[in-house]
Amino acid sequence: MKKLLLLFACISCIHFTSGQRVETYNNPVIRGDLADPTIIRIGNTYYATGTSSEWAPYYPMFKSNDLINWKQTGHIFNKQPEWTLSSFWAPELFYHNNKVYVYYTARDKNSVSYIGVATSDDPEKEFTDHGLLVKFGKEAIDAFVMEDNGDLYITWKAYGLDKRPIELLCNKMSKDGLRLEGEPFTLLRDDDHTLMEGQYWFKKGDYYYLMYATNNCCGPKSDYQVYVARSKTLKGPYEKYEGNPILTGSNDILSCGHGTVTTTPDGRMFYLCHAYLNGAGFFTGRQPILLELTIDKDQWLRFKSGDIAQLQQPVPFPGTKQKIINEFRDNFKSKKLKNDWCWNYLYSDIDTKTGNGYLLLSGTQKNNSQNGTALCVRSIKPNYSFETQVTNSNKSLKGLTFYGDDKNLVILGYQNNELILKEVKDGKENIIRKMNLPTNKPYLKIKITEGCNCSFFWSKNQKDWHIINTDKNGYNQLDRWDRVARPGLIHCGESDQPAEFSYFIIQ
Repeated sequence: MKKLLLLFACISCIHFTSGQRVETYNNPVIRGDLADPTIIRIGNTYYATGTSSEWAPYYPMFKSNDLINWKQTGHIFNKQPEWTLSSFWAPELFYHNNKVYVYYTARDKNSVSYIGVATSDDPEKEFTDHGLLVKFGKEAIDAFVMEDNGDLYITWKAYGLDKRPIELLCNKMSKDGLRLEGEPFTLLRDDDHTLMEGQYWFKKGDYYYLMYATNNCCGPKSDYQVYVARSKTLKGPYEKYEGNPILTGSNDILSCGHGTVTTTPDGRMFYLCHAYLNGAGFFTGRQPILLELTIDKDQWLRFKSGDIAQLQQPVPFPGTKQKIINEFRDNFKSKKLKNDWCWNYLYSDIDTKTGNGYLLLSGTQKNNSQNGTALCVRSIKPNYSFETQVTNSNKSLKGLTFYGDDKNLVILGYQNNELILKEVKDGKENIIRKMNLPTNKPYLKIKITEGCNCSFFWSKNQKDWHIINTDKNGYNQLDRWDRVARPGLIHCGESDQPAEFSYFIIQ
């Protein structure tokens, strides 16, 4: 009941102050699956990136001038760093001496998660990798870097795979931020066994503050939340706040956590973390939400809208309008793929050619993959449709896909003048429908409702759509533990038998 009353109080405060309606924005501020977000400000421009997991290119980069309207500018890496194998998680941006650093988690060639570092003089251009930085124990993840009195320190989560309490460890770094110096020391230990990760560490006034996420990060039972501890000295001891958690889920938000803070030019603090939405919104993944943070009279951190995460918040800058984007469209007129496109790099090397209103798609499968090359985009809402036109006929299967991973996907495709609808579940293929079409350049459409229910359509003129009857429409199994299914295009066949498409639309 207390939390419910706080929820109504928060909503009232957001909408009205002294009878005046306050300008607001709606979370998520970046739509689609982008877990573990990190944010920095350079001048009046903000940059953010987040986990890309098994999707390439690696770590999509976004920029904004107002914290609520974001545009993707590219990726941290277009090519996979040499030391890595997979699992590109939890990047952390850091701006130092006019250079942008990213400290990122990935699995090495032995499939152990460690932390690497890369730099760029321009955050909108590709970064130069400097290799492995933190190789510690069975796992070192979730880097965060802070400068204190001219020295650089890196923190990370340790012992998450050991039968002992998790610890947030810290190590001093070289002045250039590319090497460790000395030995690691402990900032905080998870003696309560609540789990502990995704820390943000900063000095303000008399205290060093540690914000961190607890509980379960991922999946339908996620109960992530945000805790805080503080100390008057860098090395501690750190005192955990008796009022923890300082941020939890709500009726709209299933769980939230793992983020970093940026400041506005006038010194206000905004926390960007990820959240699963409740209900069908869950199937859009862990999306970045923005909340203003302050320090109360007792010198503890709190969120201005309360400890229950809210979708609606006052705009950071008066007069700012949030622009809601409801569609993605690519007519393939450019000779370069749009930044939004991604693919599952573990199972195929992709080959594309665009221009003059056409996309040629093929690829080389690897790691015993049997299910083609998928080119996907992040979904931004639980209810949408996506469509394309296949403009060539050859031995390959080509068309639309709703793609979880190489062994869990749905394909609505065209092959040898036949329409084929099939699903792959845990690597086992099931042909749902197969039928001849009265056209050799069919239009195909998949409609998604409630995040995972599929309806399938074809047309010969993009106007008269024919539904494909099927007894099955739910595909919850496409969602992996740390990511969700994505809509896109697919090619299954030999590389010399590419798929050709004239457009792609999500709306």
